[in-house]
Amino acid sequence: MAKAKIIGTGMYVPGTPIPNKELWKLTGVEFDEEKLELGIGIKQRHMAKLRGIPETTADFATKAAQAAIADAKIDPMDVSLFILGSDTPEYISPGSAVLVQGRIQGKQMLTGCFDLNCSCAGFATSFDVGARMVATDPSIKYAVVIGCYNMPAFIKDGDAFGLAIFADGAGAVVLQKTDDNDISGYIGGQLMSDGTQWDFIGVYAGGTKKPITHEILDKGEYGFQNLKPLPGDRNLKLWPPLTQQVLEKCHLTINDVDHIIFTQINKSVIVKVMGILGLPMEKTTTIMDKYGYTGSGCIPMAFHHALKEGKVKRGDTCVFIASGSGFYVGSNVFNY
Repeated sequence: MAKAKIIGTGMYVPGTPIPNKELWKLTGVEFDEEKLELGIGIKQRHMAKLRGIPETTADFATKAAQAAIADAKIDPMDVSLFILGSDTPEYISPGSAVLVQGRIQGKQMLTGCFDLNCSCAGFATSFDVGARMVATDPSIKYAVVIGCYNMPAFIKDGDAFGLAIFADGAGAVVLQKTDDNDISGYIGGQLMSDGTQWDFIGVYAGGTKKPITHEILDKGEYGFQNLKPLPGDRNLKLWPPLTQQVLEKCHLTINDVDHIIFTQINKSVIVKVMGILGLPMEKTTTIMDKYGYTGSGCIPMAFHHALKEGKVKRGDTCVFIASGSGFYVGSNVFNY
């Protein structure tokens, strides 16, 4: 039976890192530095607009995809599918994945490409879709799945929360079809959602419901908006049972897990969740200290680090758990 395996990973962040103290100076906004570093775990981040770098979503995604393709040692012209998971697109239309295809392949080809907006669960959902497409479509030789985040482009001046937390970045994987004789391959996933919570946090202006007008701009009702406080314990309550559910669906137990990566929003929550699951911290990877919160980009970025640091090896059973506003939740189980 055919399945998809990861054969390459890559990531990209713009410019040099911006430590917390420099961020304070650049933005003129005061932050709770102790809470940010000791609790949430963020010590620095990369933000194109604060470095004066003229790059946005399509640039980040393209460079992460190119890095993954180079890591896989394949010809970029052999890629048959690009999927981009992001809720910070280059444009409302056309989608950002087609821009990546155009920049990498440079011409019309029988290459599929599409965007998936599942907020910060965008990569996990895209990975699930991409792996299933690779396994079932004989015409797909390689697929590139990207998670990308450019939320700082939507953060307004003076927004202490947004400036402190959100950062730019992208991660990507290359998928290849393989069979049951290969120890590596995608096993399964589980999605979850609750659309009654759509109005907590997001970018609400610019679509058909609320087009950008002078009135909207004057009211400040544009860009990133935090309309309602998110429950502080939501992921603490959400992630442990979801981990158990997706493992059960894949006929595995927590003892089978070699490495697990969560949405990189809060290190203290990840520490607590690992304790609830009975797993040592050595079986997870956290990168918010280096990159801040990079939404849909954070899980593939963290996985790239886990591989390069030797924390994951071929045949290891890995789990991704991702959640974001809306709310969307995605999870993946695979053998690397």
